[in-house]
Amino acid sequence: MFNSGSYPSTADSFDVIVVGEALIDVVSRPDGNVEHPGGSPANVAYGLGRLGVSAGLLTAIGDDARGAAIEAHLSSAGVVLLPGARSLERTASATATIAADGSASYVFDIDWRLKPLAPAYFPKVLHTGSIATFLAPGAAAVRTLLEQAHRDCMVTYDPNIRPALLGSHSEAKSLFEELVPLTDVVKLSDEDAHWLYPGQDLEQTAERILALGAGLAVITAGAEGSLLRAAEGSLHIPSVTTSVADTIGAGDSYMAALILGLLTRGAAGLAPSVLEAIGRTASAAAAITVSRPGANPPTLDELRAAQDAAAQDRSDHHGADQDVAAIGV
Repeated sequence: MFNSGSYPSTADSFDVIVVGEALIDVVSRPDGNVEHPGGSPANVAYGLGRLGVSAGLLTAIGDDARGAAIEAHLSSAGVVLLPGARSLERTASATATIAADGSASYVFDIDWRLKPLAPAYFPKVLHTGSIATFLAPGAAAVRTLLEQAHRDCMVTYDPNIRPALLGSHSEAKSLFEELVPLTDVVKLSDEDAHWLYPGQDLEQTAERILALGAGLAVITAGAEGSLLRAAEGSLHIPSVTTSVADTIGAGDSYMAALILGLLTRGAAGLAPSVLEAIGRTASAAAAITVSRPGANPPTLDELRAAQDAAAQDRSDHHGADQDVAAIGV
């Protein structure tokens, strides 16, 4: 899908290209450390593959055991690691410490570099975000790619703010606001929103994102659900109640299911009924992920089963006229 002179023709079939870091999550628990392939963009690509979406990942890893583990992990979901990925001296890592409530804090060891690209054409959706859009020198290559792509395909963006890796607040906010006009869909967590725009409520932040040029702003708030705002309207989607193992990859699972919904919504645009269906699907995916350790997103069958159960529950409690069918599942 992106031509560096040697990309395989199989890339032509990708519906989504994800651009960004892939790394190893070293999860520190009371009983010892466990390693999992991770990195927000890589998690989104993996989540898309698990949902049956044809996806490729444009990234940079090392030619080492951790890099091989990442490639095998992605391949298990049908995700293609695009050529040129093994370009770093060593694969990046993030050490995650899990708190009592299941939330995770991170310490990073990462070098982000991406070779310049010459896109021949574009997928249906180009997704990027996280460290890859902020950390020099690779962030410049990502921005150039968005400048080339945003008029020819849908661009989705999740900044997934990592304050420990950013410069000043004003610099990070400026970088974010320079990228938003090159995107169609922006997803933030409530923590991202409050860090970027302290003192503003989530509705105000969503409105700011639309004013910058995005067509859809999505803000997730954990157990408080999520906000989806477009020119056609704004609505709140409740979270799905579940037991929490940890929150690693929850936002990335939400993002992958959000992209699935956008791909399969048909010609209905972003009407409130469409946003509700997309939001409920994404919330269900996130709930499945937090119910088990690590960045372990649902398969399409698991998501279908969860959506069917949720639809039945809404029908039982509110009547069939309240039911919303999930898009794409």
